[in-house]
Amino acid sequence: MNVTIYHNPLCGTSRKTLEILRESGTEPTVVEYLKSPPTRAELERLYDRAGITPSEGLRAKEPIAKDLGLLRPDVTDDEILDAMVEHPILIERPIVETDKGVRLCRPQDAVREIL
Repeated sequence: MNVTIYHNPLCGTSRKTLEILRESGTEPTVVEYLKSPPTRAELERLYDRAGITPSEGLRAKEPIAKDLGLLRPDVTDDEILDAMVEHPILIERPIVETDKGVRLCRPQDAVREIL
């Protein structure tokens, strides 16, 4: 099975998700998204497969989210996606993609749904 994790090694949830993947016998492709950010099209595809909106994929607790006005009730998906492409720290992590689907793995055990 093809497995990709959009990973931040400084994030405990991301590290635990990677550990679950490896314990399941999977060696995923690891994309450190802060170093190699996904494109807007990739983000749209991932969120579509996960069944979530860009606002659900926004790391809202990052101070820059508030600074950029992304916490407004009338913020658009386009505004969020544009900001994520420019500032990848705004992408909530970890995102895992397998042949069975995509999950934003918060909590990390959500990854088991697509293994």
